[in-house]
This record gives sequence, structure tokens and C-alpha cells, in this order.
Amino acid sequence: MARSGTTQKVTRIQREKTQAIMDAALDVFSRHGFRGSTIDMIAKTSGFSKPNILYYFDSKEAIFAELINRLLKDWLEPLIALDDHGEPVDEVCAYVRRKLDLAQAFPRESRLFANEILQGAPHILPQLAGPLRDLVDQKAQVMDRWITEGRLAPCDPVHVIFMIWASTQHYADFDVQVRAVLNTPESDDHFQQAAIHLDQMFRRMLTPA
Repeated sequence: MARSGTTQKVTRIQREKTQAIMDAALDVFSRHGFRGSTIDMIAKTSGFSKPNILYYFDSKEAIFAELINRLLKDWLEPLIALDDHGEPVDEVCAYVRRKLDLAQAFPRESRLFANEILQGAPHILPQLAGPLRDLVDQKAQVMDRWITEGRLAPCDPVHVIFMIWASTQHYADFDVQVRAVLNTPESDDHFQQAAIHLDQMFRRMLTPA
């Protein structure tokens, strides 16, 4: 568990140091995964000593757990924002754009999540099978209602959500491959191109005939 603030009010300096440790840990974990990362690596990246890091966090596991909890909260927000009272196709396409924007703004977080899933999700399986599944079920029911009302083309809502995750997070998780194929090593223009393409693709697929 995180030590800072457990027995007394957290100071500004403690918050800043904790955030610096979290930023360094995010960089290390997103590059090397949980198993390949160490406290020493986080210490080197953050510029703090190992004892200093262990003053704020009990262990590598505690740092990783805090990162994952923050990540899941941020990752759920775009889907939560899908409005069941909105225009169906517009709402789904807006969700696609929010997910793509998240991938562009937070590529390290996306890779951290992908690495955790590839390892069998040992630290977040309860969250995946609990809050995430409940949210997906809830939004799938909304999309099913839109289909019944004739406002959304027939589809499997859960698999549409899977497609959105795959097509948007690809641009963060496989960033090197995307840039190499497009020959745009220093540019983020491909995110805007992807936004246009994905919007067109999902609109064609989901607009009722």
C-alpha cells in the first residue's frame, strides 16, 4: 500500500514526490511490464533513492496497483460518457473519438494496460470481471434498445465495443509500427487521419439502412 498520508495530512511536497514516483513507474512499467520492472529501475528513472521510494510505497506491487487503479478510472470515463439519450450513431462515434484521443494523450498508460492483459491480467482481473463488465453490459443494453427502435443498424453491441477498443488503442500500443508504415516518425498527423477514417467506418456500419 502507499504509505504517504496514511497517518497524517499529505503535504504538497509529499504529493509532488508521490506523483514523480508514479510518473517514473509508469514509464518503467509501460516499457518492461510488471515482471521486468524493479524498484531500482523506478528509482533510477525518478532520480530518488530506493529507500526514498519505499518510504512512500511498501513495494513494487503497491506502486503498480496504484497505477492500475488510476488507469482503470480514466479508461472507463469515455464509455461512461456515452449518453443513452443522445443520437445513437453520433454517440458511438463520439466514443470512438474519445478513445482515440485518450490513446494519443496517454500512450504509456495504454501500453501498461496492454502489458497487464497479455500477462493474464493478474492484478486487475476482478475489476475486468466486475466494474468493466457491468459498464459494458449497461451500454450494450442501451445499444440494443437503439437497434430495436431502428435508430442503430443491427449489430452485436459488445463486439462493436471490442472493435472500438482494438482500433483506437492500436495507435498507442503499436505506435512504432504505425509510424514506420506511414513513414511519419516525428508527426502525430496519423491520429487525425485515423479519427476521420474511424468515424466514417463506424458511421457506415451503424447507420440504419
